[in-house]
Parts: sequence; structure tokens; C-alpha cells
Amino acid sequence: MVVGPGVRIGPYEVTALIGEGGMGKVWRAHHVLLKRDDALKVLPDAFADDADRLARFQREAQVLASLNHPNIAHVYGLESSDGTRALVMELVEGPTVADRIAHGAIPLDESLSIARQIAEALGAAHERGIIHRDLKPANIKVRPDGAVKVLDFGLAKALDSGSPSTSAVESPTITSPAMTRAGVILGTAAYMSPEQARGKPVDKRADIWSFGVVLYEMLTGRRPFQGEDVTETLAAVVMKEPELGRAPFQVRRLLSKCLEKDPKKRLHDIGDVWTLLDEDAAEEPPARFPKAAAALIGVLALALVAVSVLYWGAARDVEQPLERLPVDLGPDVSLDSGTGADVIISPDGTRLVWVSNSQLFTRRLDQSNAVELPDTAGATAPFFKPDGRSVGFFAQGMLKAVSFESGEVKILCAAADGAGGSWGEDGFIIAALTPRGLSRIPDAGGTPELLTERQTESGENFYRWPHILPGGKAVLFNASSYNVFPIFDEGNIEVLSIESRQRKTLRPGGTYGRYLPASDGQGHLLYVAGGTLFAVRLDPERLELVGEPVPMLEEVAYGPNPNGTARFDVSRTGTLIYRTGPAGVPVTVQWVDSRGTLEPVLADPAVYARPAVSPDGRRLAVDMLEKQKSYIWVRDLRLGGMSKVTADGRSYAPLWSPDSRYIVFGSPDGTWWTPSDHASPQPLIKSGRAQMPWSFTSDGKQIAIQEWSGSTWDVTVATIESGRDGVKSVKTEPVVNSQSTEIHPTFSPDDRWLAYTSNDSGSREVYVRAYPNAGRRFQISNAGGLYPRWGPPGSRTLFFEDDYRIMAATYTITGNEFVVEQVRLWSETTLARPFGDAKNYDLAPDGKRVIALIPARTREHQVIFLRNFADELRRRVPGR
Repeated sequence: MVVGPGVRIGPYEVTALIGEGGMGKVWRAHHVLLKRDDALKVLPDAFADDADRLARFQREAQVLASLNHPNIAHVYGLESSDGTRALVMELVEGPTVADRIAHGAIPLDESLSIARQIAEALGAAHERGIIHRDLKPANIKVRPDGAVKVLDFGLAKALDSGSPSTSAVESPTITSPAMTRAGVILGTAAYMSPEQARGKPVDKRADIWSFGVVLYEMLTGRRPFQGEDVTETLAAVVMKEPELGRAPFQVRRLLSKCLEKDPKKRLHDIGDVWTLLDEDAAEEPPARFPKAAAALIGVLALALVAVSVLYWGAARDVEQPLERLPVDLGPDVSLDSGTGADVIISPDGTRLVWVSNSQLFTRRLDQSNAVELPDTAGATAPFFKPDGRSVGFFAQGMLKAVSFESGEVKILCAAADGAGGSWGEDGFIIAALTPRGLSRIPDAGGTPELLTERQTESGENFYRWPHILPGGKAVLFNASSYNVFPIFDEGNIEVLSIESRQRKTLRPGGTYGRYLPASDGQGHLLYVAGGTLFAVRLDPERLELVGEPVPMLEEVAYGPNPNGTARFDVSRTGTLIYRTGPAGVPVTVQWVDSRGTLEPVLADPAVYARPAVSPDGRRLAVDMLEKQKSYIWVRDLRLGGMSKVTADGRSYAPLWSPDSRYIVFGSPDGTWWTPSDHASPQPLIKSGRAQMPWSFTSDGKQIAIQEWSGSTWDVTVATIESGRDGVKSVKTEPVVNSQSTEIHPTFSPDDRWLAYTSNDSGSREVYVRAYPNAGRRFQISNAGGLYPRWGPPGSRTLFFEDDYRIMAATYTITGNEFVVEQVRLWSETTLARPFGDAKNYDLAPDGKRVIALIPARTREHQVIFLRNFADELRRRVPGR
């Protein structure tokens, strides 16, 4: 079939030619059903007669479609018509980097911004075992908003015919772990690595070489390796050294590391580029990087703190007055308020580490530039090594550690929960890897040793936030003694003797205990209760409190239970840092469509959770957390106005009945229901356990419920029998229950299928199974997923949340087989990080947009330093 404007390929109508190369032509095409423009790469005709090659391509295309990253142009799937096959890809507007270079060299600061985003894209692909193999300026686009998109990942292996390439200039990419066959030269000659040019096997270091070539060309406006033809160009790549003197001095060391001809001497991981970029950029004269006033103030403030740490860290005889110093970390910082403290200070008080956009950053207080730590995507709950040279953190279901000097990230062990860790001086880490208890792990990695298990017979459910006392003989931790709720209960601060394994309660009603040593041997226990920071003397030998707690600070931000974190940290030198704010995470509630268009619903920030749109689309029910209690409110989406429908402070997780007349909601002891227009709640299920209703069947006779079993969450279904005056009886039965966590159960529009989330694979993924006859289950997500929501009847779309963004999975059903056709990013809008199992979005009845919790972005880049805090403790909380 001859492809041109007006031709139909599947649901797409071709509109215009937008590119052409060795891999075929690329067309702009309009999806007639979704009303969306995408890019179609029409494959060469050779595919039509090569069944093996076509099958191999389809397998590889599925791997490429699994790549999900904001800096990678997404592959959606394959379409075919009359023997013509096309790869469907995200349509990225804007010029390529090649277009930009055609107008001359790109300024240093802009080049580094582009390079950082390219490195992020490569890092994400390398983690999935995918090598680009054809990175060049023509394969990198810069959108009008400055966002970078790398195109054509992994297409060489998909398109590989099994014979040597006839064009080393216009050939595509390859996917690892497979390597290039001997003698096969792929990639564009000027950008390929020496080993690639020789036809030798390659790995991800070939991409690092190409990255260096692209960065050099952006900065100088010319290629480092040039020739009159392919042969001369390849000879230059293999034999010639690049003229690094043409590049700005700030990046010469980085370029030399990327352009090492021997791959053994080259940078081994693209994550190392981040550290080198930031370190080199810091050497640049300040005039080249003008900073916002707030950031400049923050730099000066940190410098002042650094000087004070160095000065006052020495022995001194006179106690100093408390000094309060607000520090702005910079306008680009967006501190995460998820699990764990989002800003911590090193034990010697000279370095900060913070979590911004789920990545770790660090800055020495005597330096002006922050450094993004490599390979820390998804990081939460960081904690320092005692010598301050490394930091531990949790990410992707693992406990990890990263060195500031080398940038090397080590995986220490699996961590399904990841609720805090503490690094001892004896070379062991004590961490809350799961809710089950505390474990001890060698800091070089290894098998965790369980130190203490929760006492489920007394109602304990969570052990969190360990903190090793000096000498390593005991550890503080937080134990939640309630059945998951009330939401804001802080639990108890416990202490465990590591030698005897005996434990005792130090302080009821507090969370996030931290110990600051003192010269008299009796240091201070610091903890948060109700948003107030308290201090009390602690004898670390007898493991007993001395005296009564004294309130030190108010409005310290902290997270709701079962998170239980608090936003403060203290160094051994006596500097305390903290963030202010209410309990919970203030967010806004807004409509979001697939294009990222936002429409405010509740624009004033508050601690909202679990939004639920009524089936008639007229009202919104939402949890609202205030003064350590949780209420359900309803907003009229047409007329405005809010009304509170529950009053006991123990209600959450609203669910509308199919006729929009009633709201069912959860509580610590079961499930309740109430008419939506007034507050008269009645018990529906008296289970004595925490429950969260998630979904009704279409006839309103059954409810899928997430229920706490005493150790984990299971899925039950409640069948309601209605009487003349209301509910006559309710029968519940388990549907999905195991030792793993099963949550978020949602019925399909025809009630034949049940979608839910399970962590039995080690990470939370979305699954679908037939209902009521279970049969086999079908996995929907492949890189993490939460909160599945079915599209409207007939849409054949299942939505879920992944990495705080909405994904859409299209599917077909054949008999008892549930077949996922395509999983794609539905919207690039980043939603607020939920706490616990509190969902952060709901689908509109027509399936065209979602109502979501959006980060409020209020004071998320400011931290307050309290200098001489140890002296203030000695004055206000003296010893005996």
C-alpha cells in the first residue's frame, strides 16, 4: 500500500510526512477515535515477506513500549493495514537538537540542561536493559517548554534483518542484553563508539560515548569526529582524539571521561554523568549562572551555617543563644512529603540531603551548588552513614546506599515497606523493611536478621523510624498500637536492647524519636506529638527517661499514621533543621485531562484524600483531615459549596452508590453508609476491623472492600440484601486473601472482572481476575501500579496510577482470556504523592478526565535551621 495523506492505517488517518531516514518514513497521523495526533513510523517493505523478522520485531516493540519516562518518546504499539505495518509513537513537537545546532553552538547553561535530561532518559532505559545505540542530535527533540524527548530507543534490534547494515550513517538502535553480531556496524558513523565502529559487541557504555559526542557538538557547534565519507568518519572515531580545548573548560573533564576510546576506562554508568556535570558546573564563574534572589539568599544562609558549624564545632565554654535561620533551597526544589523526612543533615552538620521530585540531592553547606545523586529515582526516607560519606534510602522495593565520593549505588536488600533506617557505627543498618518488625543488615548488603517482631496480639501493626543510640547497644523506634486508624495516632516511642532483645515503652503518644547526645551523659530524646516537637532527658545506659517532656517547637510538619514521619533532623553538633506545616500533606483538588489541562475544584490547599466523583457526575466526596481527625465532605460540582456528611472524625474512603443517592465509607471498625444530603450515618458492616469500600457492582447489591486482617490487607465482597425499610442483611466473604497485600478492588462495568493491586511479586502491580469464578489472574501493569479504575462501559480501558501519573491500559476479552493490548501514559501531569493507601484520583463518569489531588507547592523548598539548638536544650531541659 502506498502511504500518503488521507490513507488509513488501523484507526489512524495519515495527515503529513514529518521525517524520513534509513528506518523508513515518519508520518503525522490522527487517531479518529481518540481525536489525538501521534507519529507513525512506517516500516520497510522487507518486513511483509519475512515472518521471523516480523515476529522478532513485534516482541521487541513490546519491550520498547514498557519504557515510561518523561524524557523518552513513548512507543504505543503496532498498527497494520493491507500489509503495511507502522510503529505508533508519541508525537513530539519542537525542533531537534540538530536543528538547534544548525544555528550555532548552544550556550553552556542550556546545553547542560538538555544534557541532564538526555542522561535521565538513558539511565531509565539502561535500568530496563535497553541500549539506544543511535543517540544523535537528530534523535533528540526539545519541546517549546524546554522538556527534552529522546526518540527511537531500541529500534535497531527490532529492525535488524540479521545481515550487515548497508548504511552506517542512517541506521537505528539495538536492545540489550543482546549484543551486536561481529562485523555488524549500526548507528550513525559520527556518533558511534569505537567498539561499535569496529563491529564488536557493545553495552551501555556505547551510549555514554554518544552522549559525550552530542554534548561536545552542542557546546562547540561542530562534531568531534568528521570525515568526507563514512570510511573517513569511522577512521576518525577509532583513531583521532577530540579537540577538547574547543569546549568550555567546565565540561572538559566530563567529555574526556565519556570519550575514552577504551570502554574499560570510559564512564561505566550514565548516572556518573550527573555528579560530573554538577561538579563541573560549580566551577563556572557566577556570572554565567544568574540565580533567583531566593536561591542566592539560600546560598548565603547555608554558607553562614557552614561557617558557624566549623567555628562552634570546636570546644567552647560559653553557651550560645538560639538562632533561627530560614533557608530557601532554590526555586527548582520541590520537597517531597512522602515516607520519611525529606531533608536531613549530616552528623557533623556540614551537608544536607533532600528528596525533590523523588530524587536525592545533596549540598555541602559551604558550597553553592546542589548535586543530584545518580540512580536514586523513587527515593524516600534517606539516612546518613555515621561518617557522613554515604546515605541510605529506599527505592523500587529495595534498601540502597549511595556514596557521595564515587556516586556508586549499592542494593543492600529487599524492602517491601521501607519505613526508615539508621546506620550504626558497627557497620550494620537497622531498618523497618516490612511492617512485620525491625531488621539488621550489614552495610555491605546481605540477608536481613529480624531483631524484633510486632506484637499483633496487643494490636500492634507497624514498627517504623528506627534510630540507633550511641554505642549501638539499643535502638529507638515507633510502634503503632492501633488498628491502622485513627489516622493521626502517633503510636508509642519504644526502645529495644539489641543484646537482650528486650524492649519497653519510653513515651506513649509520640513519633519519630531522635537522640542528641550531651556531654553529661544524659542526652535528649526529641520526638513529635500533634505537630509539636518535645524534648526530654534520656539516660542511654539505663534506657530510661529523666524528668518530664518539654515542648520546644510548634507547627513541625509531620505525616499521618501509618506513615508517622516528622519533618525534622538534628546533627551531633547541635544544629536542628525542620519544616513547618500542618499534619498531613496540603494538596489541591483539580480536574485533569489527558493533555494535562487543569481545572481547579478545591483550589485552597488542605489535607484532602481519596476523591470520589458521583456516578451522575454532579458531586464530589472527599476525605478532609483536620485537627488529627478525618471527615467526609461533599461538594456540589455545579453550584459549589461544601457540606460535612460525617462528624465522628473516624470516617474515610467514600464510595458512591450506583444511583448517587448514598455514600458508603470506611472506619476503624467496619463499613458505614449515609444518605449523601445529610449526616445520619448507619453501620453497614460491623467487622471490628478497618475497612475501605472501593467499588459497587452495577446493580448496587455487592461491594468490593479492602479489609485489614490484623497483619495485611485482603479483599472481601459484601452482598447486601435490601428490605422494605433499608438494609436487611449483609453477608461478607473473602475473595482475594493471602500473606501478601491485596488492595484497591474494583468491579468492571459488566461485573465480570475484578481489578486489584497486589505486592506478591515484590512490588505493587495491578492485576485482573474473573469474578466470581476466579480462574487465573492477568497482570496489567509492569513497572508498578495502584488504584485501578475501569473506564465507562464499552471503552475497553483500565486506568491506574504509576509513579504519580495516570496510565491507560486498553484490552480485549476473548472467552476467559483478558488480553492487554497497550499500556500508555495517559497524562504527563504529576499527581500528589498519596499517604498509605489513600487514592489520589478518581475517574469522571465519561472517562474523559480525572479528578485528582495535585501538589499545592506551598513552602516546599524552605527549611529552617536552628543554630545552637543543643545549648537551648541544656537551658530549657536541664539534666539532674
